[in-house]
Amino acid sequence: MTEDLGLFGPDSVTWRIHADPSMLIGGIRALLVQALHPLAMAGVAQHSDYQDDPWGRLQRTVDYVVTTTFADRPTALAAGDRVRAVHRRVRGIDPVTRRPYRADAPELLLWVHAVEVHSFLAAYRRYGGVLHRADADRYLAEMVRAAELVGLDPADVPASTDDLRAYLRGVNALALTPAARAAMVQILSPPMPLPLRPFWTVPTTAAVALLPRRARELYGLSWFPPLGMPVQVGTFSVLRVLNILVPSHPAIRQAQGRARSQAA
Repeated sequence: MTEDLGLFGPDSVTWRIHADPSMLIGGIRALLVQALHPLAMAGVAQHSDYQDDPWGRLQRTVDYVVTTTFADRPTALAAGDRVRAVHRRVRGIDPVTRRPYRADAPELLLWVHAVEVHSFLAAYRRYGGVLHRADADRYLAEMVRAAELVGLDPADVPASTDDLRAYLRGVNALALTPAARAAMVQILSPPMPLPLRPFWTVPTTAAVALLPRRARELYGLSWFPPLGMPVQVGTFSVLRVLNILVPSHPAIRQAQGRARSQAA
C-alpha cells in the first residue's frame, strides 16, 4: 500500500528540521524579525487577535506549519487555501508610513516566508543538530513548496542559502513601530502564571541570541556576545530532554507512522 506522505516526505530535510523542538525558538525569532516590517506588522496589529489571545495565535501558527509539513497532500493544500482566503481579506493603511498594504501582496508574503525559513534554519543549526551547507540548500529548495501554498510564484522565492542571504540583505524598510514594540513585549513576556515565566525565558533568550544585530538594535535589546556559547549549550541540552519527555505533535506522529507503514 502506498501511503500519502505529503509535500515533503521522510527523506526531506524539512521533516528533520520541523520535527525538532528548536522550531519553537525559530518561531519566536521569526515573529520578532517579521514584526519590524511596518506593513507586515500593521496587518497583524489591525486584523488579528494576537494581543487578546497570543497563545491561541501561536497554536494556530504551529498547527499550520505542522499540517503543511507532515499531513497528506490534500490536507496540506487545503490549509494553504484557507490561509490565502484569510490573506485576501487583510488590507488597510499602515498608520506609521501611511502606505497601503495587502496581506496577499507578493512583497509581504515573501518577507514572511523568507524570515520564517531563515529563522527555522538558524535555530536548528544553533540548537538542534548539525546541518551541512548542502542540506541547508536542500531545505530552502524544499520550502519553495510551502511558499507556493500561500500564493508566491516559485521563481521569486530564494531556493538556496546564497539567494536567501541576498534577499534579506536587500530589505531596508525595517523600523520599530509602536505595533512592533507592543508585539515584542507580548512575545517576550506573554500572559502566563508567574511560576511558569522562568521556563519561557529559555526559548526567548535563545531566540534573542539568534536575532540579527540590526534587529536587536531596533528593539533596544542588549546582548553580551560571550553569553552565546553557554546559551547554546544550555538550550541544546534542554531541547534534547524535551525531545524525550514531551510527545511530538499528533500530526508528526501520524506522518511518521505512515512512513513506517510504507517502508514495511
